[in-house]
Amino acid sequence: MHIDVTVLPDVRLSVLDLSPVESGSDAGAALRNTIDLARNAERLGYHRYWVAEHHNMPGIASSATAVLIGHVATATETIRVGSGGIMLPNHAPIIVAEQFGMLEAFHPGRIDLGIGRAPGTDQRTAIALRGSGAALSADAFPQQLTELMAYFEPEEGRAVRAVPAEGNKPPFWLLGSSGFSAQLAGMLGLPFAFAHHFSAENTEPAVQLYRDSFRPSAVLDEPYVMLGASVVCAETDEKARWLAAPSGLSFLSLRRGRPIPLPTPQEAADYPYTEMDEAFIAERMSSNIVGSPETVHKGLERLVSDTGADEVMVTTMVHGHADRVRSYELVADLVR
Repeated sequence: MHIDVTVLPDVRLSVLDLSPVESGSDAGAALRNTIDLARNAERLGYHRYWVAEHHNMPGIASSATAVLIGHVATATETIRVGSGGIMLPNHAPIIVAEQFGMLEAFHPGRIDLGIGRAPGTDQRTAIALRGSGAALSADAFPQQLTELMAYFEPEEGRAVRAVPAEGNKPPFWLLGSSGFSAQLAGMLGLPFAFAHHFSAENTEPAVQLYRDSFRPSAVLDEPYVMLGASVVCAETDEKARWLAAPSGLSFLSLRRGRPIPLPTPQEAADYPYTEMDEAFIAERMSSNIVGSPETVHKGLERLVSDTGADEVMVTTMVHGHADRVRSYELVADLVR
């Protein structure tokens, strides 16, 4: 099939991986699949490979994000590797500085530090992560971010130092799904990554707010926008929809407070959905880009045209590692 590629060659493609734990499998297999997918992403020419921080979710194995980044970076050679993201309210800033300073020291020039302000989990788990309810408020985020960034700058006489971080500062990104981080990223002159895949209604307003707020910095002369997009690509539209269906059931289960491992397509097809369930899934997945290469190309081109995004970070949640790798292969072909 010939596809007339126009906009997409000017856009970088990257990968966001949650290390999905599949129904009938376990976290160990999910993490091994992440390493294999990262190697394939590098082979296919993806620009960066980020892993996400989520906790207390049976279908996601990427909880210890810094540990996983180290393994992915060691298993690859050239692709940038980072966090999409580290949820700063869950961590003391000095710990994040030490971890990512060490990662940058091991893999100079290849590490990204993407920072988010949400806990990435329920409040009970967030409290367990911190040992208390302190610093869980998003209002503390700017101060936490300032403290984190300071640890990477050598300062004579500082009482508390994050030794591996000094002189090993990776690029900082701010992540968001609303206007708060968009505005802060703009004011600080940092690159901005927006979670279009679960907050599509806020994408264009947040991107515009980021650009309106942007101030040139030592990091960037002009705004840089990356959008996270949920994409499933297969040889036909029908097959892609079949592979994408388990993601809808996963979201439905999460909404009910009973998160599950990623179901098989057959389990998703056999589930007794109510009309309300179907409406929720349809709304929740309306921004997903699912289909054949031609359909996915049109969806990605529309997203880039509407937002002016500089980079698209593709996340693909399908049951079956071979189908996930194949989806990334087909998407990569759209820009090669």
